[in-house]
Amino acid sequence: MVPDRSSLSRREYVRALVAAGGASALSACLDAVGDDDAAAVDVPSGADDPSTLPDRQHAWNDVLTTDGDGNVLLPEHHALVALSLREGPDEAARETTETAFRALERAYEWSNEGLVFTVGYTPRYFARYDESLPEAIDLPDPVALTDREDPEFDEFDAVVHLASDRPEVVLEAEEGLLGEREAVNGVDLEADLSGVFERLEEHRRTGFVGDGLPAQQTDLSGVPESIHEEAPFFMGFRSGFRESQASEDRVTISEGPFAGGTTQQLSSMDLQLEVWFEQDNHYQRVSKLFSPEHAEEGLVGEFGETLETSSALTDDRIEATEADARGRGVVGHAQKAARAREAGNPLLLRRDFNTVDGDRPGLHFLSLQREIDEFVRVREAMNGDDLDVPSANNGILHYIFVNRRGNYLLPPRALRALPPANPDSGA
Repeated sequence: MVPDRSSLSRREYVRALVAAGGASALSACLDAVGDDDAAAVDVPSGADDPSTLPDRQHAWNDVLTTDGDGNVLLPEHHALVALSLREGPDEAARETTETAFRALERAYEWSNEGLVFTVGYTPRYFARYDESLPEAIDLPDPVALTDREDPEFDEFDAVVHLASDRPEVVLEAEEGLLGEREAVNGVDLEADLSGVFERLEEHRRTGFVGDGLPAQQTDLSGVPESIHEEAPFFMGFRSGFRESQASEDRVTISEGPFAGGTTQQLSSMDLQLEVWFEQDNHYQRVSKLFSPEHAEEGLVGEFGETLETSSALTDDRIEATEADARGRGVVGHAQKAARAREAGNPLLLRRDFNTVDGDRPGLHFLSLQREIDEFVRVREAMNGDDLDVPSANNGILHYIFVNRRGNYLLPPRALRALPPANPDSGA
């Protein structure tokens, strides 16, 4: 259902339209953009020859914008489109699928001003083949990773992650990909996915990230007025610092038939923001999200603005985690998770974003890593089961509730259209 525009700002309205999805939402979004002279800028067209794009589907960093500190900024609008294979796959279905993806790449520039996207496949998808994935590929079924979790699991076949600064692009690309439009951004579509996949509306997920966007959701139940007006995330602080992120090289599979691909982990969670903001003060929030020393030394600022290219987790602050648990009775989320680094290097490339799916505040925590086991190791470090600390002061565990999780293989671009389990054998 298209939301009522009368009580919403333009940014709130188009965010709500992306969340609603469908042809009616797209039509309303195009009207809203057309009514706003500042927003009605032509969307840049894509590559005449999509084969010139990077072999890595996840090669986004070089084409996205950066902030004043040089940290990569994710596109503002996101949609995760869940798909179930109708039948097959066979070569005809593969050709149709690849043609549909290439049409998007011709229609939209590979950038935040156009469109970036990935397609990932679940363990269930690969289980249909007689042969298994290569031994080097780590793609287990998703599981609960703490006794506090009881998530549902993504057991469909695939998910397409669409991202753009332009809300109408996300909606138009989705509708075009699933056969609801004959052209997108002036490019005729020779093929679509509707005969190959069924779109699972009940598992569609959406979200947003950007300075000030969370504070615009305070009319929603569970979103307090006390979120800083410039914070890009619901928890109230900046994230995604480049020195605290794995590089695209680090998360890329380096050998075998899926070399150039990566794995994707997606955890959808609810956030208990009212307790976070109204029961804890700023000092406590900084202690629990970063480290007690961050709070004592005033390293973070109001919403992370004084942090530049890293979360300021020095080796000493990471090594102090156990001592902080014993002596201070509190440890930081980032401090704990950083214990899983290898030779000081992060294992995960995070591309998570806020959501109000289901009319409640949440986060779609999307991470890329070479192996799913690396995400598991970071999550176990974040759980802090080895630390002698009260549960309410054990980072942010007291405030996040995972309700859904999925594991995916993102093949290299050449294999993204219905890949066989073992491309070297053809099976």
